[in-house]
Amino acid sequence: MEDQFWLMKSEPRVYSIDDLEEDGSAPWTGVRNYEARNTMRDGMRKGDRVLFYHSSTTPPGVAGVARVSREAYPDFTAFDESHDYFDPKSNPDAPRWYMVDVEFVEKFPRLIPLQELRDIPELSEMVLLNRMRLSVQPVRAHEFDLIVKLGRGGG
Repeated sequence: MEDQFWLMKSEPRVYSIDDLEEDGSAPWTGVRNYEARNTMRDGMRKGDRVLFYHSSTTPPGVAGVARVSREAYPDFTAFDESHDYFDPKSNPDAPRWYMVDVEFVEKFPRLIPLQELRDIPELSEMVLLNRMRLSVQPVRAHEFDLIVKLGRGGG
């Protein structure tokens, strides 16, 4: 099977690359967009690499790399009435929302800001730069490689 790459967004005040590094691995809970859910449920496989993106911060950007460590399973937060991500229309017998687990791989020495990514012609077709609102999205291999190189200090 061909390598697959993704970008997953998280607000650093909610869950950051530093939190993932400390935890080692974590469930990616709270996705409440059907396209993003379908990507996790139907597309992501154990071992896929992920660009960890800090959103809703100044500046937003790619903070590091994670890896899918567990394939999709029902998002238990949807069933918990006390949880922010509770969905009364979801239940364990017919789950509406799914999640994957991700594990920490590396934190970049510096955040790669969104504006810097916009300035790179080779990234002009990247989903991130054309469909900003999607929280889980595919990344092409050459995009992933280029961003990781930048993140590690290469040009």
